[in-house]
Amino acid sequence: MSLPRQAAPSGGPPPPRAEDRRHRVRRRALTLLIIVLLIGVPAGYLVISANQSRDSGKNKEAKYSATGLTPTYPAKVQRNLYQVPVPHPADRVASYETNNWKTSRLYVQFRTTQAGLDTFLEAMGVNRGDLKEGDITIGARDQGITGWTFTGPGPWWGLTHGQKNPAPTQDVVVNMSDPVLPMVYVVSRTVP
Repeated sequence: MSLPRQAAPSGGPPPPRAEDRRHRVRRRALTLLIIVLLIGVPAGYLVISANQSRDSGKNKEAKYSATGLTPTYPAKVQRNLYQVPVPHPADRVASYETNNWKTSRLYVQFRTTQAGLDTFLEAMGVNRGDLKEGDITIGARDQGITGWTFTGPGPWWGLTHGQKNPAPTQDVVVNMSDPVLPMVYVVSRTVP
């Protein structure tokens, strides 16, 4: 017994042609390119981001593991919080911050001009007349932390600018051995 056969469709679409070699290679290359872009670009971004993050962590670790003055300007937020307006021009700038549950301190040193010294003192709310010759207002504890010694050639001038909490209190010592370019040392402390 034989089965009936279906009739061939008339006027329908022609059967699909086999893909030639050139189209197959092009399609596979395009697929490979898409896969590489979808995987490679995010992977490359992750590698770059990881390296930047690691470098940032190393920089922060170096900054916060410092145990004394580092030759950098204090951050603007530190200058504002501790009210230490480093004048322009200033060079030989170094700073160090300590924090604990009782008192926070910012240590800053810089060399400036006579006009820069006047600007600095006025921004703190004092003037040159408040400086007292021979008055070393920065104590031995703070000198030990920073390595400052006030025994070299002088004259040395100092003042303490006390303010009500939460405003900081600043101890300032100025070395006038070079009257054109005085060296300024500041310890600003605040109680959190």
